[in-house]
Amino acid sequence: MPPVDFDLYLITDRTRVFGGDLLPAVERALAGGVRAVQLREKDLPAGELFALAEKMRSLTRRFDARLLINDRLDVALAVDADGVHLGGGALPAAAARRLLGPQRLIGVSTHALSEVHAADQAGADFVTFGPVYPTPSKAAYGPPLGLAALRQACRNAPLPVFPLGGITAERVPALRDAGCPRAACIGAILFAADPAAAAVRFRSALHPQG
Repeated sequence: MPPVDFDLYLITDRTRVFGGDLLPAVERALAGGVRAVQLREKDLPAGELFALAEKMRSLTRRFDARLLINDRLDVALAVDADGVHLGGGALPAAAARRLLGPQRLIGVSTHALSEVHAADQAGADFVTFGPVYPTPSKAAYGPPLGLAALRQACRNAPLPVFPLGGITAERVPALRDAGCPRAACIGAILFAADPAAAAVRFRSALHPQG
């Protein structure tokens, strides 16, 4: 299996990017230290998603960063992405593993400890867990799970857990106190006027000793 060699996981939402242009915003985030990007543009038709994914693949390669495609194994394979991220209603992780083989990453969205263990049993490499804090992008998944649930998940999870939902650089110390030295976010970086500076703040919070 490939290593989960990143601790900051950026998820895209082109509809709310500051300035309205996704690729330059992601480029600035990569310049600030992001090393893994999930292309999550679920409303795009396959052709448009493929075209965007090709550009994102070229961009992430320049920074030696991972690229994962949300749900679409076909697009991930077509652009030689590093893997896929599977949300609710997507192909099961075990089936995705059979199609992708052992050399690509599989991330899975989870909202309970039981789902974390199920993802591990199905062959996932890592999970996102949330929403931890209130956030509009995850309102459909119910009330925030909170730090106590995150602490339990990180203590008992057999694979890396990335907290998601309302995650900011200022909240990273609380995540670390809960036993989770990782973070996933959308708005705290991509909706910022300066995504590079926002990414640097995350990196500094995740690695306070340097």
